Amino acid sequence: MSGQRRGFEALHHASLNKSTAFTLEEREHLGLRGLLPTKVCSQEAQAARVLENLKRKAYDIERYIFLLALQGRNERLFYRTILENIEYCMPLIYTPTVGQACKEFAHIFRQPRGFYVSREDRGSVRKILDNWPEHDVRVIVVTDGERILGLGDLGANGMGIPIGKLALYTAFAGVPPHQCLPIMLDVGTNNEELLADPLYLGSPARRLEGADYDALVEELMIALDDKFPDALVQFEDFLTPNAFKLLHKYRDRQLCFNDDIQGTAATSLAGVYAACKAIDRPFRDLTIMFLGAGSAATGIGDLMVHAFRAEGLSEEEARRRLWFVDVNGLVVDGRSDLMEHNLPYAHEHEPADFLGAVESIQPNILIGATGHPGTFTREVVELMGRINRQPVLFALSNPTSRAECTAEQAYSWTEGRAIFTSGSPFDPVEYAGRTLRPSQANNAYVFPGVGLGAIASKAKTITDDVFITAARTLAKQVSEDDLRAGALYAPLAEIRNISLDIAVAVAEGIYGAGLARSERPANLRAEMAGSMFDPNY
Repeated sequence: MSGQRRGFEALHHASLNKSTAFTLEEREHLGLRGLLPTKVCSQEAQAARVLENLKRKAYDIERYIFLLALQGRNERLFYRTILENIEYCMPLIYTPTVGQACKEFAHIFRQPRGFYVSREDRGSVRKILDNWPEHDVRVIVVTDGERILGLGDLGANGMGIPIGKLALYTAFAGVPPHQCLPIMLDVGTNNEELLADPLYLGSPARRLEGADYDALVEELMIALDDKFPDALVQFEDFLTPNAFKLLHKYRDRQLCFNDDIQGTAATSLAGVYAACKAIDRPFRDLTIMFLGAGSAATGIGDLMVHAFRAEGLSEEEARRRLWFVDVNGLVVDGRSDLMEHNLPYAHEHEPADFLGAVESIQPNILIGATGHPGTFTREVVELMGRINRQPVLFALSNPTSRAECTAEQAYSWTEGRAIFTSGSPFDPVEYAGRTLRPSQANNAYVFPGVGLGAIASKAKTITDDVFITAARTLAKQVSEDDLRAGALYAPLAEIRNISLDIAVAVAEGIYGAGLARSERPANLRAEMAGSMFDPNY
């Protein structure tokens, strides 16, 4: 069970430790007699103790610290607790609490976790990768910390994001913890507050840019491909220009995807598919407007173009269904301040501010990905309610404090007719005798299943079709009861089964497209389910 590890070494190894659940026979065999309290506890009792202590904490950030410490000393108990209490624990280990954890990362630091690559490591990245103790890494989440959630440049404090994402890979898709590698590409920070903070743990210099930045990323990607050739690389929370550049550069070279661009897109598309059922309108007939034109919004738009074309629309017709508004107003042809990824959506139209754009274009669905709270104003939401019998509002910015509007605002400003979805969780709202359940369009619905399907099939690349498949599979999980309550996604409590469904559908597509580097098992679902990490002792 534990190889050569005995005594205190067994008790201090997170993947082996069972603490008070070690049986009397195990205690004798492993030299643990006298090192533990007398009573042998069940894992169920241990999980109850964890939950009791969690709820005793006064603040969510303290609960986050407590859970991270548990992960560091007893992995299986950590994941069992998460899976049995998903609705309660998800906001603690990820959004919104992970936003505060990243802001305070250097101040709450307890135990090293993950791998750091800095400018000082140039020329040695492949060599230092050998310091990582695991050799069978299958999923890598990497960030440079420049655009953490809606909080901006948090430098090396952004390590909380890869740590959190990979915890979800294990909890939701069953990827074993030892196969997960969080990486912080510490290229410095331009955050003056962090540079002045004596406790900051990252490189105390301004960000690498241009050719120097590109060279360090290239060295890292080459090193990862050499060291872990079967691993999937997930890019996370890069600033928009770098996010698109890195995705386009590496997507055909290595197995990789960008969660902010493609994961967000698939999750949002799934919500839009579900919304079509709720408002009884065909997907191909929708008009959708985005507030925000960065990597997340444009990534959603790009995938929706692919989805519209699958419905028979031409590329030009598909793009005309999608309209974008940025800080300078409606994205229209002739503007000189647009970035390359915005140009395909610059339609012929008179310039307009956000309210004017909604009034003239009359979208069915409004999607916010701005990082700025309150930008779905009362005037805009009420206008959406006049245009549509059931206005559909996606307020996707994270954490909760950055949402474009709140669930209560969306419902009260539309007499309870809005269908509201957010990036971070909102509590159910009582309105006019009804309980309305806002959905959370959390990428955790998509990326774990996509990753599991890709690594199980040893995919050569991850195409847009993969994310269309994931979106369609996720949308099928929504029940009529969910829709009647105003929810566009199935409850998070079902996430493990959802992830497996997505993984199987994704792998089937990869095998069917001839993009797999492994032979298809006779029973793909059984093979995947059997390989998923079991947190029970």
